[in-house]
Amino acid sequence: MNTKPCHSAGAAVAFKPADILLPARGTDYSKWSVIACDQYTSQPEYWERAERAVGGAPSTLRLVLPEAYLDSPGLEKRIDSINLAQKEYLDSGLFEEYKDSMVYVRRIQSDGSLREGLVGAIDLEEYDYLPGSQSQVRATEATVAERIPPRLKIRQGACLELPHIMILIDDPQKSVIEPLGGAELEKLYDFNLMLGGGSISGYLVPQAELSRVNGALSRLLERCPMLFAMGDGNHSLATAKEYYNRLKAENPGADLSRHPARYALCEIVNLHSPALRFEAIHRIVFTDCPERLVLALERELGLSCEPSELSLELLTGGTEKRLYIHKPTAKLAVGCLQAFLDGFLKENGGRIDYIHGEEVVKELSARPGAVGFILEPMEKSQLFPAVMADGALPRKTFSMGHADDKRFYLEARRIAEVIKL
Repeated sequence: MNTKPCHSAGAAVAFKPADILLPARGTDYSKWSVIACDQYTSQPEYWERAERAVGGAPSTLRLVLPEAYLDSPGLEKRIDSINLAQKEYLDSGLFEEYKDSMVYVRRIQSDGSLREGLVGAIDLEEYDYLPGSQSQVRATEATVAERIPPRLKIRQGACLELPHIMILIDDPQKSVIEPLGGAELEKLYDFNLMLGGGSISGYLVPQAELSRVNGALSRLLERCPMLFAMGDGNHSLATAKEYYNRLKAENPGADLSRHPARYALCEIVNLHSPALRFEAIHRIVFTDCPERLVLALERELGLSCEPSELSLELLTGGTEKRLYIHKPTAKLAVGCLQAFLDGFLKENGGRIDYIHGEEVVKELSARPGAVGFILEPMEKSQLFPAVMADGALPRKTFSMGHADDKRFYLEARRIAEVIKL
């Protein structure tokens, strides 16, 4: 972490307790909890399996929109059904509410490793995703404005939020989250996640520990004003910010300081957790002119088999080859590739998807009109220094772990209330 003195002494920590909703005990949590909506976007068969696993049981699958269905017919009807299901779940008494709380999470990943986290609320007044931000909470990758409107449309009609947002803290001394593992806490849930997601348990954090957590975060904040870096769910948090900004604009003079939309539920995780591994996010492009794409890429980035500092693996038509970049346009190979693809697709059309597993890229790149790219992961120790020095990284630079280890929807929070002028 950057230890340069800064002017954050006495500043309030942006991560706070929240009024957290969980399904009443006795609910089948293994059917309630489903993986983040931005996973398996090119594999609708995963979501079909999730549908079969859930059946008619109460489930977060009814409360979120898997991105695999964003381009499917009947999108408006699906969004309406989500908003209706949220209201029905609330009105039916399904939830128990834990006021002013945090939940300590112990996630056993698919590889058997333990990832600890802490669920609470981020103050959106302390978050800014725009380039050059000096806020406590900062984006680690470029935010794509076009990805916000469909998410905003869902949030505008929603009475609940369910987060897959994961935010990182740079805590090498493990002073914030890890001490909770040795405390006596009330267990709230403990179950196996569906479809290979490992298992998870959650514990209510008592008041004494809430005070300790806040003190430990305050000490980290005194070292540098960038206390939180986005890990997963960047566009979801950006959508929450945009929703809150619009609410303020539409209600001039209203006191929104305690409005629930000012906050966003999330999980914070220590960057130094041994279970936290940075994985590269690969690319698959579907285009009517794959040969033209490959030729243009080789020309613009000076690709060849001669080794250089930056490289990528190119897959198309069932063939794979590692190529090296001799005309870099960015510091990272992912930045060089992304800049090229953005320009090529804008001019020639086509579609890009972001893939978390090499085997999936290999499978998809064998399809007609597909070109795949496998990239090397960045070192996680580079994250905070890079963001503080250069701002947001190229879009989809890294992912934290395999797809099955992504955050599952579980806790919820109300985001709507009557505004009093």
